[in-house]
Amino acid sequence: MTGWTQHLPVLPVLLPAATAIVLLGLGDQRDGAGRLCAARRIALASAALALLIALQLAAVADTDALTVYRLGDWPAPYGIVLVVDRLAALMLVLTALVALPVLLYASDGWDARGRHFHALFQFQLMGLNGAFVTGDLFNLFVFFEVLLIASYVLMLHGGGAERLRVGLHYVVLNLCASALFLIGVALVYGLTGTLNLADLALRVPRVLGPDAVLLKAAGLLLLVVFGFKAALAPLSLWLPATYAAASAPVAAMFAIMTKVGVYAILRVHGVVFGDFAAAGPAGPGGSAALLVQPLLLPLALAGCVLAGLGALAAASLPRLVAWLTVASVGTMLAAIGLFGAAAWSAALYYLANSTLIVAALFLWAELLADQRGEAAGRLEPARPVAQPALLGTLLLLAAVSAAGLPPLPGFIGKLMLLQASAGHASAALLWTVVLAVGFMTLLALARAGVLLFWNVHGDAAAGAAAAPPRRLAATVSLLAASVAMSVAAAPLLRYSDAAARQLTDREAYARAVLPGLGGPAADSALPYTGLIPATPATPAKVPR
Repeated sequence: MTGWTQHLPVLPVLLPAATAIVLLGLGDQRDGAGRLCAARRIALASAALALLIALQLAAVADTDALTVYRLGDWPAPYGIVLVVDRLAALMLVLTALVALPVLLYASDGWDARGRHFHALFQFQLMGLNGAFVTGDLFNLFVFFEVLLIASYVLMLHGGGAERLRVGLHYVVLNLCASALFLIGVALVYGLTGTLNLADLALRVPRVLGPDAVLLKAAGLLLLVVFGFKAALAPLSLWLPATYAAASAPVAAMFAIMTKVGVYAILRVHGVVFGDFAAAGPAGPGGSAALLVQPLLLPLALAGCVLAGLGALAAASLPRLVAWLTVASVGTMLAAIGLFGAAAWSAALYYLANSTLIVAALFLWAELLADQRGEAAGRLEPARPVAQPALLGTLLLLAAVSAAGLPPLPGFIGKLMLLQASAGHASAALLWTVVLAVGFMTLLALARAGVLLFWNVHGDAAAGAAAAPPRRLAATVSLLAASVAMSVAAAPLLRYSDAAARQLTDREAYARAVLPGLGGPAADSALPYTGLIPATPATPAKVPR
């Protein structure tokens, strides 16, 4: 990239940050009807521009170009770098695809129920995008904190005793996880002398002896942190109550927030602690290779089963959708736990679809609850809804994809996962769990559909109103994006395949990020002596 386009990698972070500052400067300026007209226009324009930037970065990444942006022109591993490969670009596009409809939905009145909704939303986007493009572990922690601080306030947006009670638990648990994250980062730095992800992939395999034991402990500590963020069992029990209590647009945006934990597990434990790292004295990935392999797959499958049972027992629509979020995360992490390019490709395709479906279901749940009177989102008999055909069709589309039935993307992603597990020692267990949980998901959504649309009493005309056009359009757009993934399955699968292969090519990643690195021999020849010397490199200035 040349000219202004060379600054594209930093724009997904700067754009929402600048937008948030502008919105804070505006304050809560409302018109005579209490609407935040100016804030809505600015926030929606920013989200649309962010989608265009993400699509451009994805187009560049799809040419096999790995874009590295050095902040302050300091070379890695000494300076801060932003790195956009296929995986990072995919996550940026997905974030923007969810954010724009959610903002449209919230702009129909939800944003006016509290203060500074749009500014906080932009800060959360800043944290999400920063986590996806950062090239070092410490700034991953920083962006985690940015998105979490914004999410604390968004969680409480609109008020309410239940939201306050659950929100307090959410804040305390995340603060504990953040403390563990910082401890893990400190241990990794003390043992390797770097936090740059590309540099770590080269240094971790060469850590030996007692230091290797400490490094493994740091890696497992990071798994606890990322597992909590991603809702990996048994660290997932906080999620259903939290997401069910949040407002619909906030819960829909939280659907992408859990994927930050999945992304971090893939980046750190799949790559840095994977067997694709540079060779070390103890083998291809060193003594810490595949550190979490014995844990990740069984915990992920256990989480799927737990979520399936939780969905069957759910007493309200938001809690049902929250459990489906946990089930989808378990399926992704099971694919990552297979540690192979084919399984990772399945995980990426499934991740994109499940995020869209879960976000759409959270919005759909409120559309339907608004038409059920006092019963709201509780799964119990109530009056008929005003738009049974429309809302029932939307539920059918979401249920087919969430359960993994053809021809929608949920089926394609699960089929890829099952094919990728062929020959694996746990293939039979994985097949059993994935198919059984898919069946439980179908049963849970079918049960909900029967209660909501068939087991009704009274007259729909008694106060029921049709869904507001703006909210309905936002919900339909998310489901339409999921359906489009089936129509464009071939190019999307080629992209996910290429993204997974790119993750396994550590040498190419290191050469792009670490200037002056001549090849694998140039670094692997360095002996391990406690803190490994930094990669000798004095690169030329790169114009910005």
